[in-house]
Amino acid sequence: MAKLTKKQKEAHAKIEKNKLYTIEEASALIKEITNAKFDASVDLAVRLGVDPRKANQMVRGVVTLPHGTGKDVKVLALVTPDKEAEATEAGADFVGLDEYLTKIKGGWTDVDVIITMPSVMGKLGPLGRVLGPRGLMPNPKTGTVTMDVAKAVTEVKSGKIDFKVDKTGIVHAAIGKSSFSADKIAGNVQELLDTLVKLKPTASKGVYMKSIYMSSTMSPSVQLDPKAI
Repeated sequence: MAKLTKKQKEAHAKIEKNKLYTIEEASALIKEITNAKFDASVDLAVRLGVDPRKANQMVRGVVTLPHGTGKDVKVLALVTPDKEAEATEAGADFVGLDEYLTKIKGGWTDVDVIITMPSVMGKLGPLGRVLGPRGLMPNPKTGTVTMDVAKAVTEVKSGKIDFKVDKTGIVHAAIGKSSFSADKIAGNVQELLDTLVKLKPTASKGVYMKSIYMSSTMSPSVQLDPKAI
């Protein structure tokens, strides 16, 4: 096992063993124990009491973080000519259709989110092998396949993220940056957790939120108290 550096030891020492922190306490502590020389991402990992192998216990959704993600999200709008101006004015980084479909076929995926229209989805089907593994395939459930392109672009740019429980029952999500104030981190965490509570499957029995951990890119994790949510 790799030895901890002096800063890592100091960070671990500030976390009380076996303590379950409130959202506000954890948000403040994460800022205190993050020593990265860059603006580290703050992440949340929530273990849910669901069996994702069963369709009626799948948890997936979208949430607009009130304080954004802190990340400059690159958006590609694959739209017909009559929607190009709308997408551009809303802030899409790349706007077009056939030329970008050709680029994607060639392996280009230098974007974070792709937004498109229902009429264009047929053209994206053959690109599933490229877009699917990278989580870039547009989906009506996440609001990335829509006729209201401007609204979709604006929401993504302002902090809308989508999440999905993985095969181990955990939802991972980036909820901000270490440069955020503790209040902003806490606000984003609360919004995500509130959304997860609303999405609890009726087939899920017993404890729904089993554990919640917050961490930054290079920090140890801080455990939150699920009962306080």
